[in-house]
Amino acid sequence: MKTKTCKRLFMITLLAVVFFIGNLSASASQFNFAVEAVLPDNQVDKKVSYFDLLMTPGQAQTVQVKLSNSTDKDVTVEIGGSSATTNVNGAVEYSPTDIKTDKSLKYNITDFITLPKEVVLKPKTTQALDVQVTMPEEQFTGVIAGGLTFKQKSSETNSSQNDAKGVSIKNEYSFVIALLMRQEPTIVAPNLQLNDIYANQLNYRNVISANLQNPTMGYLNRMNVDAKITGITDKNTSFVIQKDMMQMAPNTNFDFPIPVSKQGILEENQYSEPLKPGKYHLSMIVHGQEDPNGVYTAKDSTGKDIKYAYEWKFEKDFEITGEEAKKLNEKDVTIKKDNSWIYWLIGALILLIILGFLFFILWKRRQKEDEEDEKEQSNNN
Repeated sequence: MKTKTCKRLFMITLLAVVFFIGNLSASASQFNFAVEAVLPDNQVDKKVSYFDLLMTPGQAQTVQVKLSNSTDKDVTVEIGGSSATTNVNGAVEYSPTDIKTDKSLKYNITDFITLPKEVVLKPKTTQALDVQVTMPEEQFTGVIAGGLTFKQKSSETNSSQNDAKGVSIKNEYSFVIALLMRQEPTIVAPNLQLNDIYANQLNYRNVISANLQNPTMGYLNRMNVDAKITGITDKNTSFVIQKDMMQMAPNTNFDFPIPVSKQGILEENQYSEPLKPGKYHLSMIVHGQEDPNGVYTAKDSTGKDIKYAYEWKFEKDFEITGEEAKKLNEKDVTIKKDNSWIYWLIGALILLIILGFLFFILWKRRQKEDEEDEKEQSNNN
């Protein structure tokens, strides 16, 4: 059942999002419309299906997106733009998210594009949508990254369904076309930084979050992280994780999660130990940009040696307070709750009953002896 769910999510993602690989063939049973980028002459790479525009400072141009409606009804498509972000899984997001923009982001792509909020596609028609793009006046080296999102208006979709508990679930699907803008083809090298590290939760599971930042206008590709947390207060504490094939967008940051588990993962129905207050130390090595001529070597998730162009090493101490540990442990669904107090309570109650019973027997025996003494004294008198 779990495998089927994963496959379904993968297919939805594959159909809904256009990233850096593959051609955009935008039709699926979940969609009532299709989307295709019309690549202009100043496209850097015409083999891809997203926009990668080479422009001069201050240049303005119009790019087009082809929208098709193959149904017998009008289709209203809502349109939006957003700056690229990096999510907690180490993947670049080109659609709108709740992720805050990084403080290093100087040019938010939403400030340099103009497009309608929605368009109505007539039945069995194809029409071109104009997107106005303007390059900032200031000269720079690097890339401004973002995306264009296309989604059918919610009131027109009939994808609602009820689950086993009668709760209404509405599935919404959208197309995303990446939009990159650059003034020169020079690739900017990433410069990874470690910001804060703190105890946190991901999906109601305790993790140690290490905030990683790429403050440059270049992508960090093929990112490989090897991290270990050791206890300073409790030297027996150790958490490790190795994860590769990640990517960071320019001028973004994300919280890299280190599971509170010796295996570096938390599987379903697996219990973990509660967080302990105290001081800890993080050791982290990050490699990026796979390169056969790279001077740095690290193992990937399969144990194979891979050469990389970049390497960063981080060492940092941090502390988890008793209040933080208690609050997070109470919410962690993978921590096996300590119910030993119930057995102690039951044992105490049984002991009290036994003691009460013994006390009653001794009291009755003493009472009988007193009555016999009184009777004997009465007979003597």
